[in-house]
Amino acid sequence: MSARPEAGGDSDEPLGPDAETAGDAREDSEDERLRRPLPEQVRARVVEYGSDVLGGMPATELPPLLRRVAKFEPRRRARLAGPQIAAQLETDGAFRERVAARVDQVWPELAEGLRSGVVPPAADPVAVAACAYLLRPPGWAEIIEGVHTELERQSSAKEADEAAGALDAARRQLEEVRRGHQADLERLRGQVREQRAEISELRRKVHTERQRAKEATAGAERALAETADRESESATQVSALESENRRLRSRLAEVEAQVESARRAVRAGRNADEARLRVLLDVLVEASHGLRRELALPTSLASPADHVAEAAREQRRVPLGGLPDDDPGLLEHLLTVPRVHLLVDGYNVTKTGYGTLPLADQRTRLLASLEGLASRTKAEITCVFDGADVDTPPVIAQPRRMRVLFSAPGQTADELIVRLVRAEPPGRPIAVVTSDREIVTAVRSVGARAVPSTIFLRRLEGHG
Repeated sequence: MSARPEAGGDSDEPLGPDAETAGDAREDSEDERLRRPLPEQVRARVVEYGSDVLGGMPATELPPLLRRVAKFEPRRRARLAGPQIAAQLETDGAFRERVAARVDQVWPELAEGLRSGVVPPAADPVAVAACAYLLRPPGWAEIIEGVHTELERQSSAKEADEAAGALDAARRQLEEVRRGHQADLERLRGQVREQRAEISELRRKVHTERQRAKEATAGAERALAETADRESESATQVSALESENRRLRSRLAEVEAQVESARRAVRAGRNADEARLRVLLDVLVEASHGLRRELALPTSLASPADHVAEAAREQRRVPLGGLPDDDPGLLEHLLTVPRVHLLVDGYNVTKTGYGTLPLADQRTRLLASLEGLASRTKAEITCVFDGADVDTPPVIAQPRRMRVLFSAPGQTADELIVRLVRAEPPGRPIAVVTSDREIVTAVRSVGARAVPSTIFLRRLEGHG
């Protein structure tokens, strides 16, 4: 038996004599009323039958409240308009008779059995109650009430079975817990026995240590007595040694006096030799001075350290200090320095200002701003990009006073910037626009000034 009547077919066919007799029986049973609402399963089945029939009805015969959902798919129709369909079946006899006629056509045996008061024993109780609600044969309310009672009984039996299963599971769990507790108890008892044995062993060791402590105390007392005896002997020996020390000191004083006399004699002989040597040195100095005057030599010669200091002074670049790195007017100040060379770390600037754009758009936007800056300030500007993201660096028209460079394969833009700084001649002012700490440290070590990318972007936006 199908769980739902099939939709389709002409719903305006004549119902026939059996349908007319069923209509008379329904009119006779209209006075019957349900003592309580339909079971939820029966109500869902009735709504499903009504939803199926609703989809095959002509538009002119559709109930006004259900016209909006009549074109929906049957399951969606039953889900969205279930309460409206159930209310229509309860209040609209014509609509209910149309659904009942379809049920009568699909399940004639079940319909005939309900009209004759015989319910097929193998029929689904929910389908029987739904057909009885729609066909409304004599005693249909009692049939639905019986189905209601049967469903409650089944639900109660199911709940009882579930409760019995839960009780058995709880009993099994309780038994497992009991066995676990028993095992824990046995384990704890074993631990108590082990700890008692350990305590007994510790007590025995404490007694032994006490005996050893007593023996050690007695030995210490004997050692103290022996030490006192030795101290008295040592005092006697010390007094004897002090007497011998005083004798040796007097002898040492005599020897030191003899040595000092010998030193004075040696010093007197050395003074004569030193006097002769000093006279000879004075003669050599005077001769060297005379020779310098004759040859017209300079009075002093430069040392190697002087050459190193001079080279360091030549390598020193023009300082670009005076303003802190976060000063808004830093870039304006640097661009006023004569012959300044401005190096720009391209991707560091673009990713700081507009990193969400594609790399090609980032380059285009930055180069347009730099071209305007070069034309306004007449400063020499070099923009360096990392060539790792492009197979072949794009050919870019080089504006006057501005150049664009891409790092070669195996070389980063950071290395190229440091190389450009070191290639500049000593004394030329150089400013590098970047926020990369490694580049900042590298260029500062060779005398260039670093400008943060945020300060540079603020200058470009202010003159965009």
